[in-house]
Amino acid sequence: MARKEIMTARHLAGAVYRALTNRKDGPTLYEVCDPVLLRHRGGDGHLAKFYKTALANPALRPLLRRAGLPELRDPTRFQELQDALRQARDEETPDWAAIGRPVAALLDTVTLHHPRPGATTCSGMEPGLADIERVIRTCGAHLLRSFRNNGFIPTFAAFNLIGDPDLRGRDFLVALTGLDARGYKNSTLLFNLARVFIARSPAREVINPPWRGVAEPMWEPVQIRHRSAYYDAFFTEALLSFAETGLATPAETDAIRRANCEMVDFCLRTSREEVFSRDGSRVGVITALAPNPHPRFNRFFTHIKQNLGFGIYVPDCDTTACSFSAATQAGSNDPILDQPLLDFYAGYQVGGGANEPLVTVPLNDNIDYDGGIVTWIDSLAGDRPYGNDLDPTLNLDVLEVSFRNCSRWRVLQTPQRLQTVQRIIRFQRRLVESGAFTDPRSHIYYLPELYCAYFGRCYAAFSMLPSAARRAIDPDDSFSYMRGRILGYVQDTLISAEMNVFDAALALIALGHLGADRAALWPALNCIVNHAGEGGRRSPFRAYEWNKMKTPTRIVVGGPEVTSAFVLMGLALARKAMQRVV
Repeated sequence: MARKEIMTARHLAGAVYRALTNRKDGPTLYEVCDPVLLRHRGGDGHLAKFYKTALANPALRPLLRRAGLPELRDPTRFQELQDALRQARDEETPDWAAIGRPVAALLDTVTLHHPRPGATTCSGMEPGLADIERVIRTCGAHLLRSFRNNGFIPTFAAFNLIGDPDLRGRDFLVALTGLDARGYKNSTLLFNLARVFIARSPAREVINPPWRGVAEPMWEPVQIRHRSAYYDAFFTEALLSFAETGLATPAETDAIRRANCEMVDFCLRTSREEVFSRDGSRVGVITALAPNPHPRFNRFFTHIKQNLGFGIYVPDCDTTACSFSAATQAGSNDPILDQPLLDFYAGYQVGGGANEPLVTVPLNDNIDYDGGIVTWIDSLAGDRPYGNDLDPTLNLDVLEVSFRNCSRWRVLQTPQRLQTVQRIIRFQRRLVESGAFTDPRSHIYYLPELYCAYFGRCYAAFSMLPSAARRAIDPDDSFSYMRGRILGYVQDTLISAEMNVFDAALALIALGHLGADRAALWPALNCIVNHAGEGGRRSPFRAYEWNKMKTPTRIVVGGPEVTSAFVLMGLALARKAMQRVV
């Protein structure tokens, strides 16, 4: 472990040196932007504020001061880029497609790729049950300690300025024209311009150092702590999983009960807001980020988030589904749970092209949207700052909460609700049949590997339904078909390659829920047990990518507590499988 950390430090030191001493080969980001944005007054003030805060700051400027682009020596191209920035700065209703074209052309010169873990052949022997239980207890204690110390379990966000490999010039233009809030358009424009200078210079190795496995590690220097109902719902499930193992002490069991009660309350009450349903009635949903002071941002980020263009938050279908699911599992009797969410979600379901305009940011239009539910919910004021997109993993969460509330919401007795569920299932089956579920481009907010884990979670909820209900919901046996394809991907691709701890936890969740053979668990189990303690004195494991944003740049969300929660849930499922065989 120490040797690996030393090698990482050496790598970063060398990368910093190369960035600082790089031979300048053309105009830099600052030569393009400083004359337009640094001291200008008037026009849209946010664009200049964003530039000064995010890109022209004292930390980034030295790394990029020698990162030039030779094609910008052409006076015409240089002027075209500056003119685009002036339009974005000065015009009341800018032509964003025209503004984005010179940046899109530069983006297409960047070559990025997703992680390609090498194959591995040695998985070792199966770890002992005692080792697995020790890590479960350690992770459970970590979550409870964090809740006790903070009053909540924090999650962190980190900016990766090199951007997402899937976001090329065409996708950038799609985002720039499909996003709604001007501040979000501004940040998308400038972040993507900066990506070119970063990716084509030695600075790329500082900002995006290599890592093991698939899920991106979160490097400590730029992490923004925050709280959301989506995260509280997830941590509620993790603590319920800890309690179900029977490994928690009586004191820990009491602490789990208190923490879950507070987190469910945060989801259903603190984070609740009302929106209009398609019939004009008001419906209670769960917002992506509750008003201040509830998000509990770091003090530093509280002061700059407005400058970065993150001033407006709206509810979303995923946070609502996961909050309802966690509350259901925790035994809540809050009246909001009696709302049949499927009636509301039907208004956000894409249908045969007629509802296609719902998806204004189609970054994953390689997949067929028909039957899918979009992400963002219009606030009561009509705000939708991020436009709208459609994510397959979100749709698994909608199915999962519908299965858990099948009786309460009278899904089988209400043809329209049953049809909504079946159309989502058909959407998922097409995704799996085509193999597109394995393509990172198909996913807006998650890794394909996380999709597999969440499919396992959804499959488990489906399997708990009575057989007659399963046949009525899934007469084509699509879940059985998808189980086979997804299980095959996890076994043949994910666990046959080098993994980090987070990859291994996702593999265990998928394998455990989908009923894989016991031997298939060994590689992931060994990865987790062998890396226990990698987080140092503060946490059992490091922080890794849980979910992400592709706009305005690649923003990775996770944290040490998130890793502990995923590891706990994966190991609990593996332990159950091992005990079943014994």
